[in-house]
Amino acid sequence: MPAGFDILFEDSACLVVNKPAGLLTQAPLGIDSLEFRIKTWLKERDAKPGGVYLGVPHRIDRPASGVIVFAKNVRAARRISEQFEGRLVEKTYWAIAEGNVQPDEATWTDHLKKIDGEPRTIVVDERDPDGRIAILHYRVIQRLENAALLGIRLETGRTHQIRVQCASRGHPLLGDELYGSRVPFGPWSDDERERLIALHARSLKFRHPMTRESIECLAPLPAMWGEAGVSE
Repeated sequence: MPAGFDILFEDSACLVVNKPAGLLTQAPLGIDSLEFRIKTWLKERDAKPGGVYLGVPHRIDRPASGVIVFAKNVRAARRISEQFEGRLVEKTYWAIAEGNVQPDEATWTDHLKKIDGEPRTIVVDERDPDGRIAILHYRVIQRLENAALLGIRLETGRTHQIRVQCASRGHPLLGDELYGSRVPFGPWSDDERERLIALHARSLKFRHPMTRESIECLAPLPAMWGEAGVSE
């Protein structure tokens, strides 16, 4: 079995895994990442003499966990990327947001702008030329003590979209200090880059890049979610 991630689906064209929280999706050479771990594992398992190709059509924030798809050849990478660009991929997330989120379900629409030189996104006025529309649909799955477990479907995929849209309404995700949370989530680390947030890419549905068959993968929750009172 590979070290540090669980395989949800694999064939000759693509690989779907459950990314652990706290691990970068991609990183420069010499820094640990999910991409590096998968390439290393594939090279060893398949006894490949040369380099290993791995296309990365999308990413998950370092402090979050969940389902992510990689492509194992260039054609598959292009076709999966086209599905993401065309908003044909169905993604659902689970998040634990602070406070009493109301109503039980709704659609949030904002305009978001990434701050240059900072790993942060803000809500801006719709007239801001740098703002990009962000649309999120949520429903409350479970009420917790001073928090709510949300099931979220994104129409758009902006940087930190779920984190910003929740925080801007007074409901930052547990552990998300960058966006105002003061409630820790998961094991504590002195290194703020290793602190986790209550965000999990729960499911991913896409068309197989070669057969066009519908593929849907569900990522089990990390154990720390159960410790927070969430039941699958």
